[in-house]
Amino acid sequence: MSGVKLLATGSALPQHVVTNHDLEQIMDTSDEWITSRTGIGARHHCTGEESHTSLCLEAAKKALERSGVKAEEIGVCLVATLTPDFLTPATACVLQKELGLEHDTVCFDLNAACSGFVYALHTAQCLLAAAGRKYALVLGAEVLSRVIDSGDRSTYVLFGDGAGAAVLEWREDYPSIHAVLGCRGDDQVLTIPGVNKGVPAVVHMDGQGVFRFAVEALPHCAREVAQKAGISLEDVDRFVFHQANQRIINFAVKKLGVDPAKCTGNIAHTANTSAASVPILLDELMEKGEIKSGDKVLCVGFGGGLTWGGALLEVAQRREGDTK
Repeated sequence: MSGVKLLATGSALPQHVVTNHDLEQIMDTSDEWITSRTGIGARHHCTGEESHTSLCLEAAKKALERSGVKAEEIGVCLVATLTPDFLTPATACVLQKELGLEHDTVCFDLNAACSGFVYALHTAQCLLAAAGRKYALVLGAEVLSRVIDSGDRSTYVLFGDGAGAAVLEWREDYPSIHAVLGCRGDDQVLTIPGVNKGVPAVVHMDGQGVFRFAVEALPHCAREVAQKAGISLEDVDRFVFHQANQRIINFAVKKLGVDPAKCTGNIAHTANTSAASVPILLDELMEKGEIKSGDKVLCVGFGGGLTWGGALLEVAQRREGDTK
């Protein structure tokens, strides 16, 4: 068997914090209304000095430094996103230049919305198997403040900006991440119109439809990953779920019957950051020491598409002087 392990992570959040109390000043809402329905207390929004690219660079540099992997050792660079600064060049291509990655590094962006980072993990594992250099830089990043309507309280309160990055190592003796990916095509429940639609490119969402989908997809995907890996859910050291809504997560945790202490998140201060959600939470937990070397971490993303994706990441430490 061959696969990847997680070496290190990094993340970046904009400096500007928008609290629920701030939103009370500009729309008909309240801290109690938002918190009770979503679990969100604050979110980060980019200012004019910040961008999707700057967040990615900050997160990527942190992950590379912590991993001990040099830029010239990276064979694959992927960015999961639906809100890049440019349709082209891809954010991954910009990172290639700014980080000094080799010219033959495989670099591209992918869009699977809130499942994007997990899709990127699986894609990186597959690409690394054929790559000459066995390290990947994988990011999830969003600037969702660009695509939310300040007049729509049902969506405006939900989303935030941020970026998360991970450095992976591929080896023949490493386990597969046992990815489970799926899609149920739907352009009504959760959608952002394209540039040629003639309407504002803002999030449109059927909240009840998303809830019904998520509370089914999340536990189903988690079970499928564990089954594919040949382990029980009790064998998982930490669950990292997409931070969409605390009620969704609570419902799924109860349905799975796992220890809620293994499923704590960060939605209270980050809100929903779509593709950035899973890697930002991964980094926070790594930095707190709540995820450590040897741990098995089951990640699940779900959202627009409608898509879902799960993967079982094992954490490894880079061995000094080892260039395999």
